[in-house]
Amino acid sequence: MKKILFLLLFPVLIFAKDFNPDDYEDDVDKIIEAAMKSNIGWDRLEYLCNNFANRLSGTPELERTIDWIYEEMHKDGLANVQKQPVLVPNWKRHYESLKVVFPMEYKIDMLGLGGSIATPQEGITAEVIVVRDKDELDRRKDEVKGKIVLFNVPFTTYGQTVQYRFYGAQWAGQYGAVASLIRSVSPIGFDNPHTGMMAYNDSTTKIPHAAITLEGAELLQRYQDKGQRATINLTMHAKHYPDAISHNVMGETKGSTLSDEIISVGGHIDAWDAGQGAQDDGAGCMTTWEAVRLIDELGLNNNRTIRAVMWTNEENGAMGGKEYARGFSHEKHAMAFESDAGTFAPLVIRFSGSPEILEQVKKFEPLLKKVNPQITVGEGGGGVDIGPLMETGVPGMSLSPDDKGRYFWYHHSPADTFDKVDKDEFKQCVAAIAVTIYLYSILELE
Repeated sequence: MKKILFLLLFPVLIFAKDFNPDDYEDDVDKIIEAAMKSNIGWDRLEYLCNNFANRLSGTPELERTIDWIYEEMHKDGLANVQKQPVLVPNWKRHYESLKVVFPMEYKIDMLGLGGSIATPQEGITAEVIVVRDKDELDRRKDEVKGKIVLFNVPFTTYGQTVQYRFYGAQWAGQYGAVASLIRSVSPIGFDNPHTGMMAYNDSTTKIPHAAITLEGAELLQRYQDKGQRATINLTMHAKHYPDAISHNVMGETKGSTLSDEIISVGGHIDAWDAGQGAQDDGAGCMTTWEAVRLIDELGLNNNRTIRAVMWTNEENGAMGGKEYARGFSHEKHAMAFESDAGTFAPLVIRFSGSPEILEQVKKFEPLLKKVNPQITVGEGGGGVDIGPLMETGVPGMSLSPDDKGRYFWYHHSPADTFDKVDKDEFKQCVAAIAVTIYLYSILELE
């Protein structure tokens, strides 16, 4: 779903004693060397994308993916490998299309938004009204009834622009629209539609809601600007099915002196039914899993237990993270780390927690620069899946890659495929994550 990160402030619950990074330079060198040599994580990402592309919650493909990870974690020799049952939403899109029927016949590529209701079997044929933002919609509210509203909103930041995806159907529905569309939440086009989660409320009529390409949105904008009343047919046969059982899947490398304290690290294994879920979030899962596997294989003396977790249902419900926090509330979590912002060159390790711990974590920076000289440690760590843990006071960390905006080129779209992940950058992310979680595992917290 991707992706509004939790930037939370917490009461000071955990403190850290002084940490000397020079004491662990040899271990860090071993981690980096192993991460850059190993192809296991990379090969697993390729296998994931080649064999389990459609991993939307409620699908057999997602559960086959989870079963594969479960078996592979056993082969790795990780401890306490388990699957945690999670009840998840079960929405499927089925057939859908969008066609201009006036002033010319023209197909526009589109994707229904997750959770949308269906149109009638024959679709909805109606005139389009195009608005550039919610303010324009409000000003033109008397023109909306019986029409299809298109929010042709240029991408600024994900956090700002994604509001039209999430709330657009509510905003258009309150004025009598029969359906709503958004320009895909991406800074670029190339006729590539981007899906994602949307929501209804009980106070407005539910209407179908879909995303179209930048090029399609601009065509409909030009018609309106020239005084032409474009008419389109929108057909969506999406359906909600009864909730299904999915699973979080996890395995760990046991700690030595503080084995009862847990560091959870991972990403979400579910993905939208477009593309292969490579950047979002297959690569995040494979890099974090590989980081834990390498620490275990190297036999390093991690004081705390480090658990690789592949959370389910982040994209359209976030039930995996919620159920994990409930199911493991009896454990003491020292930290939770999430990678769900793309796997490009690692740039910032972000931390949310007490200022005292942040001061110690910032001392990781000289060692992390062995991976990428530009890496820094900063504030603002978090993520959708670890958010429920963080709300209980558990410190959170996350990786911000130097993606130069590339992540949202592919995010939630058919273009999110294996070939979009760079092998060297993938391995750098493995190294940066492994170094971070290993060093955190040996911090003296009180």
